[in-house]
Parts: sequence; structure tokens; C-alpha cells
Amino acid sequence: MRARLLPLLIVLMAGVLLALGFPLAASVAAAEQQKVVVDRIDDTARFAALAQFVTKRTTGSRVRVTDERQQTLQTELTRYYEVYGIRAGVFYRGSEPMAHAPGDWRLPARGAVRDAFAEALFSRGSHDPHQVWPWQRGGRLVVASPVISDGDVVAVVVTESPTGAMRSRTLRGWLFIGTGEFAAMLLAVGAALRLTGWVLKPVRVLDATTHDIATGRLKSRVASAGGPPELRRLARSFNEMADNVEDVLEQQRAFVADASHQLRNPLAALLLRIELLAFELPEGNEEIASVRTEGKRLAQVLDDLLDLALAEHTEADLRLTDIGELVSERVGAWRPVADEKGVRLAENCPAVTGWADPVALSSALDAVIDNALKFTPAGEEVTVSVARNGESTEIVVADRGPGLREDELARIGDRFWRSAGHQNVKGSGLGLSISRVLLAAGGGTIAYAPHEPHGLRVTVAVPRTHREG
Repeated sequence: MRARLLPLLIVLMAGVLLALGFPLAASVAAAEQQKVVVDRIDDTARFAALAQFVTKRTTGSRVRVTDERQQTLQTELTRYYEVYGIRAGVFYRGSEPMAHAPGDWRLPARGAVRDAFAEALFSRGSHDPHQVWPWQRGGRLVVASPVISDGDVVAVVVTESPTGAMRSRTLRGWLFIGTGEFAAMLLAVGAALRLTGWVLKPVRVLDATTHDIATGRLKSRVASAGGPPELRRLARSFNEMADNVEDVLEQQRAFVADASHQLRNPLAALLLRIELLAFELPEGNEEIASVRTEGKRLAQVLDDLLDLALAEHTEADLRLTDIGELVSERVGAWRPVADEKGVRLAENCPAVTGWADPVALSSALDAVIDNALKFTPAGEEVTVSVARNGESTEIVVADRGPGLREDELARIGDRFWRSAGHQNVKGSGLGLSISRVLLAAGGGTIAYAPHEPHGLRVTVAVPRTHREG
């Protein structure tokens, strides 16, 4: 859940930072350009003041004075260009130059300089030129101011400035913003990690406890953890629910155990009376034999119910066990039964370890092997193998019996369930149920699948590593 929630929070925070960062970056660029524009407007205004006195060409005694003022203007423009590298010029309305620097600079036929010149002819100065961005390496900043004499625009002062320094300052400002955004993003990610950890910690604990209970560790409870009040209240409610469920199950186990135990004595007395009654009847009476058989079957069912109740109540004594050795021992114990029935019982049990309760695992294997031998006809084979499979050790018991249909595979292991085709086979229908309970108490599992070309494949798995709880 954290892996899904954290990217969502990071994307949202990144979107907020970008939404703030882009306008701020544009504002920094505009501020840097505005500083340059204001400076150039001051310069063009000073040049326009000098140009006012040389806008008219005179004759006679005033020609010399006019030439001196024009020379002064030219000298100022030349020094301005040499010091700052900024092209500057004063041009009459007809575009002919009054003074300019460098000497080969002229008004172009089109472009930003011509546009600024044309705008200034209408007494509008360049207060808001187009924004020059840092990636526009050849960009230049054009500022023009009109030269007004007697209320008329008689000339225009134009400056064309390089923007390298301005773009460098803008980039430094952007770098500062980017550094701040990166630091803010790191801080936000750290805060998101802490926040998601704080919020989801009770959820992780609850999930782990739920899994433990689902796998048979009914004593597991949600430990006290931080987090929002709602999740803490949920943890307390879950513990209360688990306590109630455990109490109900305990009452059910106690009832089954008590009922099984209490019924055994009357049943034993009943079987004894049946045996006494058999002495009064002719030898080989079919009815008394049938009653005797049903009585023994009922006694077996009661024994299995008691075993099931005890299995559900007993906690697993987990140990690091040599599964191969344990399985080989149980196969050896069942080999005489297989030989008597004419079934080959083969084994492949290398030394593989796993965490299991040896007694519970032996009981579960006895039930599985007994079931396989019971349904395998003479002349066929039952194989028992042990192997590692990832985080678990698997014991596979495969028989060559009739097998089960897909719908029957889903029900196998249910209490008292028996296949419709096997109703006449001896048994109570509780053996595999007991096996499942015994395995689940130690974190093990049992699964069923078809064994081609016919038969049943039972897989018993126990964990290879120990889990506390």
C-alpha cells in the first residue's frame, strides 16, 4: 500500500512545486530584463537630450556650433559603445543617421530595431520589449526613445544591447530557485515517508496479524502501534473480534471433545450388549454382523472427532526437522501395509530441512499415505517425494487410484465429505481434515491436484524458515 500511496503524494507535491516554480522563474527573468530596460531608457533619454540641439541643420554663423554639438553626441555614443559594447544611434525620421556607434551600424530594413524605431516615431518609448529567455543565445534587447523638438518627434535614439550578462544573472536566479525546489522536494518526500509510515504502520501490523490468524495462529493479536486514532480504534476492535472468535471456536472444540468423550461410554456399553446378544442368535447372522460393523464405524467416527478437537486445540511445537528422514520413516512404517495390498510404495526422500512439528507432520503424513494406499488398486504404485520449492519444503504423495473430478477436488478435506464413488470404502471422512488442521497449526499447507494419467496428487508444504508468532 505504501508503494502505491507514496508515488501519489510525491506527484501531487511535485505538481505544487512546479506550479509555484514556473511563475517564479518567469518573474525572475522579467525582473532582470526590467532592470536592463530601465537602465537603457535612462541612457536613451540622456542621448535624446543631447540630440535636441543638433536636430536642425543651420547655415551661416551657427553651422559651426551645430557641428560641435553633433560631434559631442558622436563622441558620447562611441565611448558608450566602447565601454559597454552596446550599439547606439540617433536617426532622423527618414532613417538617415545623425550619429551612431559603431560606425558601420545602420537601421535594418526589418526586425526588432526597425520595429522599435517605428514605435518611437509615435512618441512611444520601449517600456516593454519582448522577453529574452536564457536559452536565446543570440537574443538582443532593443530600446528606443523619441527625440522631441517643439512638440514633434524629429529623431529617435535606438540602443541594441547584448543580453549575455542578463541571461547569466537569470540563470543564476533560476539555479537558486531550482536548488530551493529540490530541497523543498526532498523535504516533502521525507515528510511523505514519515506520514505514510505513521498512517500505514497500524495497517501493516493488522495485515500481518490477520495473515497469522488465517494460517492458524489464533493467538496472534494486533500490537499497540501509533497512527491515526481511527486506525488505533480499528486495531482494538479487531483484537476484541479475534478474542470473541477464539472463544466461540474454543467452545465449539470443547463441545465436540466433550460430546465425543461422553458418547464413547454409552456406545461401548451398546457394543457390549450387541456382542452378548450375538450369543443368543445363530452363527453368521447377517443382521448382527451389520449392526456390529456400524457400531465399530460409529466408534471410529467418535475417535476421529476427538482427535480433530484435540488437533484444533493443540499448539504446534515447531522444530527444525529433517523432512526427508521423517518422511522416509513414515514410508517404511506403511510399507508392510502396501506389500500386503500388492501396491508398490516408492520414495525419493533426500535430506531437506524445514520447520514443522514432527508429531503433527507424522500424523498428517499417515493420513495422506493411508488415503493413497486405500484407493490405489493392487499392482499400481504410490510415490512419495521430498524437494525444496522456494521458501517451502514440499512432500508430494502421488497415487494411481481413480482420482477425483474438478468439482470434487474443491471439496476434498471438508469434514465428513466423501466422494460419491467411494462411499463403500472404510473411513469417517475426517482424516484429511485432521491433516489440514495439524499442518495449519505449524504454518504448513496441503493441496490436491490430479495425477496424470489417473490418480490424486497431494502436496504437503512446510516453511523452510521459522516465523515468530
